[in-house]
Parts: sequence; structure tokens; C-alpha cells
Amino acid sequence: MQHLIKYWIFALACACVQPTFAQSSTATATATTPPAGAGPVPGGMKGTEFGFGIYEANCTSCHGNPAVERAPTPAQLRQLTPERIYAALTSGPMKAVGDTLTDEQRRQVAVSLAGKPLGAATASAASDMPNQCSGNAAVLEVKQAGWNGWGADLGNTRYQPADAAQLPRDAVAKLKLKWAFGLPNASSAYSQPTVFAGRLFVGSDTGYVYGLDAHTGCVYWSFLAQAGVRNAMTVGAVSGRGHTLYAVFFGDLKANAYALDARTGEMLWSRKIEENYTDRVTASPAYYRGTLYVPVSSWEEFAASSPSYQCCTSVGSVVALDASSGAPKWKTYVIPQRPHPVRKNSSGVQQWAPAGGSVWNTPTIDAKRGALYVGTGDATTYPAADTSDSVVAMSLDSGRVLWSYQVHKHDSFVGGCWGQAISDNCPKQQGPDWDIPASIIMRTVADKDYLIVGTKPGDVLALDPAHGGKLIWRKNVNGGEIAGDAPKDYKPGSPPPRVTGVLWGGTADFSKAYFGLSGRGGLAAMRITDGEREWFSSLAQDTGVSNAAATTAIPDVVIVGSSSGALKAVSAADGSTLWDFETNREFSAVNKVPTHGGSISSAGAIVAGGMLYVGSGYAVLGGIPGNAILAFAPD
Repeated sequence: MQHLIKYWIFALACACVQPTFAQSSTATATATTPPAGAGPVPGGMKGTEFGFGIYEANCTSCHGNPAVERAPTPAQLRQLTPERIYAALTSGPMKAVGDTLTDEQRRQVAVSLAGKPLGAATASAASDMPNQCSGNAAVLEVKQAGWNGWGADLGNTRYQPADAAQLPRDAVAKLKLKWAFGLPNASSAYSQPTVFAGRLFVGSDTGYVYGLDAHTGCVYWSFLAQAGVRNAMTVGAVSGRGHTLYAVFFGDLKANAYALDARTGEMLWSRKIEENYTDRVTASPAYYRGTLYVPVSSWEEFAASSPSYQCCTSVGSVVALDASSGAPKWKTYVIPQRPHPVRKNSSGVQQWAPAGGSVWNTPTIDAKRGALYVGTGDATTYPAADTSDSVVAMSLDSGRVLWSYQVHKHDSFVGGCWGQAISDNCPKQQGPDWDIPASIIMRTVADKDYLIVGTKPGDVLALDPAHGGKLIWRKNVNGGEIAGDAPKDYKPGSPPPRVTGVLWGGTADFSKAYFGLSGRGGLAAMRITDGEREWFSSLAQDTGVSNAAATTAIPDVVIVGSSSGALKAVSAADGSTLWDFETNREFSAVNKVPTHGGSISSAGAIVAGGMLYVGSGYAVLGGIPGNAILAFAPD
């Protein structure tokens, strides 16, 4: 990241660190929230996640360095509010460092470390809202149609059958906005709504989780987590919790898992599932027969190229918890060997390996075989572990790895290993950052089970779960040659190649899988049995608009969002447009919060009980900010 401040600047400013910076996060900030309209980060790198790169490049020579005893550890910094971190960089003990940054960079550091936006705690609770629900039934009516969790079913198909969708094709064109709910003080509506028992549950980047009425948008309750919540809520039965029968499960951006009473929002339990300060829960947990399976990812790879950073120690994992108590059952790291010291870089900073393999996706449950499947991300150390960029199968009961299939070899990637930021922290052979970010789709066609796997460069695979993940077919969703392994001659010096492929997920009916594409965008349909592409639609949009958000299907219809904010429903037969709606605009919200839509770039739409729901706004890695939860029904 050539736009980052030179590393030696922070070394000179290190003497400014004072113990007072490590005070409790409940302390009052000494500076106000920074003014709106601050200039962009040099290099045009906007988005809340880029603060991690700025932090690693400018702060890790002190924070996390055992030789600097007075400096708070990264874990201590993560306990502070964004206001305190911003205040320290603008007028407090870290002003000398803050003065070398733009105001936008200071804001990004504060937001990234705290895991929530500036001003997140201000007037965000349900008690501050005018649209309180008039009552709260003692028992939830669970027979109502719903959409539970990320994929709507154990196989993460993101397909809603007719009896649950209650939205026939001829009614789709009649969809009208029924209500909008504004996530207070949020900049990204990236938590996909969940509908269960007539309630809608959704998280926010402020850390608040809300329980709403799915039909009207009135609010029952809110709960404040320790950090932002970007995954979909998963609802499941619990026992031994008094009158509580169903819990809402989720994770946050500080690797905490939670269970709330679905009716009241009261916390049943919370558990820290990983101690590495870079770890987080990005994807939704999966629930099956009283066990919660929580995937763990990390932001460590974003900018670990700084010579002051001890790269790299975070490894992706799945953690199994007892759903009723939160007690751990097992934890399985996707790289079996634990990170250990391997060398010191030219700055004398210890380097570790092996690491990487973030699990960015919701586990897929195979009840027939007692297994779950996850896709893993790139390695952060060289050589890349055999289970990076892979599909990994684990036992539901024990977490034992049953088999793995590596989709892309040689993908050792660390963000910032190009241009002036190249250091000897960078892998000897830098990979292209391809990953398997999307959940694995499990679908049965003609009595044969298929695991459908989508990847960043567009390779889509079908694996056979009945035969240890044996490859059935591999095609590229773009219709061209498969990408294959990461290029062996890809060296540090240039940014990752721009590709058109699958990011946050596809959907599958009983004959085809449908993938929205990143990069140049569009929507493609592929036959499940052989991978042949049946059709491709550009969605009649301008070049440069991405369709990276997860797609959704109901009978005869596919729904896809875009980075421009457009939401479209198309024919599953040929991709022709049936309905579209522009979400990148202001809305009058039922909770009277200033509300604006934006990019739909990660979580997709859901359909349940004759209504369609979507979150609009995504400012994580660029994109158009927004805070809108939108509900549609046929007019």
C-alpha cells in the first residue's frame, strides 16, 4: 500500500505513547466525533476495513512489541471505543502519530480497531425509537414461513420453495416497498435479515442487534454486542433456559459468539471463541440438533507487510458450541500445524508460520454423512498450506477433518505486498488472493449429491461428498478457461489481478446454480450436473457495476443486488428482468431515523411469507454507504 505513511515516522513518534491510552473503554472521549465530509484516504482506498492496514503499517512497532512496555497491546486497544482511539490520535497521547495521517485515516484506524463506527452508541437502542411494537406474545408462532440464517437451509442453497416463499413469479413484478427501517448511526447494512416466527432479526456495524415485526417493521427489542455484527442471525431451539424456547445466535467482529432470547432479546450467554486479536466472525453460524458451528476469519492478511508486524499467527477455524449453554464442544483449525517461530525479518521482528485459511463462509451441514463443509481463504505465509483455498470436511460430532480438496495451490497472500510497501514480511511467492469466500452449496439432483463451490477467479467446481470430495466437474463461470492454481510466477510488485468471479455466494434450485459476478458483473446460470453455462445476463447495467452479493432463488425467479444499489429479479429460465428497484436513495423509515440505501455487495435478499427483504449499504472495502433495511410485498 504505497499510500501509507513511511514506517520510520511511527518509530520516531513511539515515545509519545502514554499509559493513559489504555484506560477503560468506558472513559469519556476527549474529542468529539470527527466532522463529516473529511477528505478521502490517499490512493482512493475508502472503506472501514482499510484502517487495519494503516494501523499495522504505523503502529505495530510499539503496540504488540514486547520491548515497548508502556504501549498498550493490540488486544487492549481493541477494547477502547472508537471515540477514545480517535481522540488519542487527534488531541491525545498519540497526536504525534495522528498528525502524520489524514483525518480520514484517523477515522479508519479508530473504526477498524474498535470494530464499530464513531457515534455508534448514540441513540441506537430500540428504547429510543418511536415505532415500539404494542405487545410481545408469550409464545412465538414458529409455524409461520421464514428464512433462517444465511442459506435458508442446511445445504446453504439460498433457495426458498414455493410454500415458504409465497411469492409466485407473476407477483414479483408487483412488488412495492412496504416499509424501511434505518440502522441508527450505521454506514453498512451488511447483516442479512433473518425471518423466524413472524419476527425479523438483523445486526448492524454499530454492534446493535434488533428484533422487529417482519410485517410492519415495529421494534420489539435491541441488544448491544461488543463489536459490529455483519452475519445473518441463526435461530435454534434451546433447553434448560427457563421460559426461553428459541435463541438468536450470531458472532461479532471481535470473535465473540452470542445467544439471545428470540422473544425478548435478553442475552442467554456469550463466549470469546478466539483470543487472537485479529480474529472475527464474519459469516453466520450454522445450527444443527442443539450444536452451534461458528466459523472464524481474520483481518491479519490485510496489511501484514509492515516490517514491524509479527506475521502471521491467525488460522481459520470452526468452533462447535453447545447451543443452550455456550459451552465449547470442539475447535478445529483448518491448518493442522499451529503457527510457530520460523525466522526474524531484517528489522529483527519474529515471523511465524503456517497461518491463514480464514473461514469467510457459513458451514454447510450434511446430516446424511454427519459432516460439515467450509471453504477456506488464502494462506498468509509461504509456502501455502495444503488446506488453504480449499474445501474442508469435518465431523459434526468431533471436528475431525474427514477430507479436504485444494482448489487453488500456491496462494500465499499478504495485503500491501506491492509497490513501495514490499518488505521481507511478504511471501517469497505472492499469491493472487483468490479464496473461497462463498458458502458451499449442497444440492441433490437425480439422487446424486453435489457440493457446488464458487471461487474468486470464477472457477466453479462440483465435488462428490459420497466419495471423499472427488471432483465431478470444474468450469469457469465466465465461460472461458479455468483459472486453476495460483500462478507460480506471480511475484510481489503489483496488486492482485482483477478478476470476475464469485464472492459472497450463489443459489441453486433443482437443476441450475446461479452466480452473481464480481469485477465486470452480471449473472450466470450453470447446470448442476455438468457445469455447462446455460445463460449469462449482463443485467443491462453500466461497466464497472459488480454483482458480488449473494444471489437468492424462489421458483422460476433469481434475485440479485449490485454495487450501484440496484436490486433485480430475473427469470430463472433465461435471465430476463422481471422487476427492479433502485435502493441507492433516501427512505422514510418507520423508526424515524435518517435512512439511505447504498451498495448491495455482500449479503443478499431473502424471501419469506410473501415478502422480500434486503439490507442496502456496504462501505467496508469501498462501495456506497447505507443503513437501510427494506421490506417489499406485492401491491
